[in-house]
Amino acid sequence: MSDESPPRDADVLRVVLADDHAVVREGLKSLINGQSDMRVVGEAGDGDVACTVVASLRPDVVVLDISMPGVNGIAAAVRLRRESPGTRILALTVHEEREYVTQLLRAGAAGYVLKRAAADELVRAIRVVAGGGTYIDPSLAGSIVSGYLERIDQREPSESSLSARERQVLVRIAQGFSNKEIAAALGLSVKTVETYKVRMSEKLGLRSRVDIVRYAANQGWLDATDGEAS
Repeated sequence: MSDESPPRDADVLRVVLADDHAVVREGLKSLINGQSDMRVVGEAGDGDVACTVVASLRPDVVVLDISMPGVNGIAAAVRLRRESPGTRILALTVHEEREYVTQLLRAGAAGYVLKRAAADELVRAIRVVAGGGTYIDPSLAGSIVSGYLERIDQREPSESSLSARERQVLVRIAQGFSNKEIAAALGLSVKTVETYKVRMSEKLGLRSRVDIVRYAANQGWLDATDGEAS
């Protein structure tokens, strides 16, 4: 358990690391503290301690390993969502099986990144989930639907009702981009992006970003590299 005093700068994302390997934590801590907009404020080596640290420090994000002694990451995620709903959960693990993705998302995780991912991908994932988004490791996005959905609504709304621009916005939201990033990529204002998001959500009956990720994955759109869906 860390005894560091957490910074209170509103512009700094406060992060807790939960991993049973001290060497891994040190590497992650160095990476995160090297960013100007985030800081590690606490650490834990097992799920039970992670819950205690998060409850005490109330960080913006907890980076949570799945395989830890005692209370594992999945059980810890369930507890964290109940006890510290203001903290976003980002799973960081070696497990690539979609069953783990399914369990973590159901437990309340907002993101899932593999330990073999590039350092900048983890940093991006932290920013995305801290901003209220959902981040799924790109190498796993294509298989998320079959593992996450127990069944697909046979009356699922048709994407044919979407305009080309609405579809572009939907794909980028599903890929984890913020409204500001989408606006810059498509040459739109942030307000226009928000309008497209509302329209396509209403047309398809999507209530959250997780719903958008699942829908886009089911359509096979998450493999799109330019935001265009065929």
